[in-house]
Amino acid sequence: MTAARRRAAIPLTVVSVLVASAALAGCGSQRDDDVYTVLNSSTDDSYHGWDAATLKRCSAKLGITIEQQSVPASQVMTKSLRMASSKSLPDVIQFDASEMPTFAEAGGLVDLKSLGLSTKDIPQGIVDFGSYKGKYYGAARTVNTLALFYNKDVLKKAGLEVPTTWAEMQETAKKLTQGKQYGIALSAGGAEDGVFQFTPFMWSNGGDETDLDSKQVAEALDYWKGLLKDGSLSKSTVNWTQADVNDQFMAGNAAMMINGPWQVETLNTKESLHWGIAQIPVPKAGDDSVGPLGGAVLTVPKTGDTAREKTAAKIIGCMSSEKEQITYARNSWMVPANEKAAAIWRKEVPELDALADQVATARSRTAKVGAGWSSVSLALQSAFQSALTGQNSADALKKAQARATSGN
Repeated sequence: MTAARRRAAIPLTVVSVLVASAALAGCGSQRDDDVYTVLNSSTDDSYHGWDAATLKRCSAKLGITIEQQSVPASQVMTKSLRMASSKSLPDVIQFDASEMPTFAEAGGLVDLKSLGLSTKDIPQGIVDFGSYKGKYYGAARTVNTLALFYNKDVLKKAGLEVPTTWAEMQETAKKLTQGKQYGIALSAGGAEDGVFQFTPFMWSNGGDETDLDSKQVAEALDYWKGLLKDGSLSKSTVNWTQADVNDQFMAGNAAMMINGPWQVETLNTKESLHWGIAQIPVPKAGDDSVGPLGGAVLTVPKTGDTAREKTAAKIIGCMSSEKEQITYARNSWMVPANEKAAAIWRKEVPELDALADQVATARSRTAKVGAGWSSVSLALQSAFQSALTGQNSADALKKAQARATSGN
């Protein structure tokens, strides 16, 4: 499971019409009063099983039956809209946090605080992750972000330390590039994966998604271009997803990589691979390493049935309880959203301590632009493809800013 996956862009006007009609008409289909549905993207066998176990425990605790309906991540929004148009919305929808604002903007979600859910012990950054225009619509169980993974054996053999600054990473990557092995691998593909991976470089350098053609954003893109020029980064990076990057690292074709904790389960299948994890290097020593918060949030769609909406909130409360967060985080290698749960988790997996530190400074992609993130993302994707294949970074980003502003 990745933090950023390809999704279909759906015009806000279409979303607005469909969710408004669902809320006004109420629940049109017949429902079993004691059966509740959670729509999620847990199609992977492991995640589906973990969620099934969670829902079984919550069903027993709440005295109801909770069923999950899983579709690929790219289909959650379209499935939700189809269900809205047929007045058959589920009780809980698990949206990727970057998609949640689109449904919220259209008036399709219920403020979780109005249903009695609290944000106590949840860091403000994670509250913002599930909020839109000041209202708390999405509760996260766990969150993730990106970090620097490195091959311990390769660095040790080369007598090199784990880099902490851009200059150190460029120098280290260059020294580790030999034969079929590149110094570093990352995803710069024309999809959300690439944008997700670019944000730590853009944000840590003071860049901003509201000003794509700034000097700071251009410097971050030029840094990527420098890695390509050195030969430390494969030219294939423009085609790689985050899964492809992990494959390269596991195959020994990259000494370091930028990736997320969703790869840990796969990494651990190769016993001979001794990997470590660190925060993503920053422009200069002392800077904060600011990565993107990734993951999903649990929401209550507005159906007009207030009684079911209140029960749906109780389901979310159970799924996102401290105990369930720790269990889910232990399985998925993500970081619990609740501070108390995260403290316990840190003690259990000290090897991922750097990831928890990275989460502490991470931020939401939609915090500033809300539902406009999809336009920003598409604009950046186009800029990568142009700049990394020869175009001047500043020129590519100027076009990206114009595209993001127009919303096309």
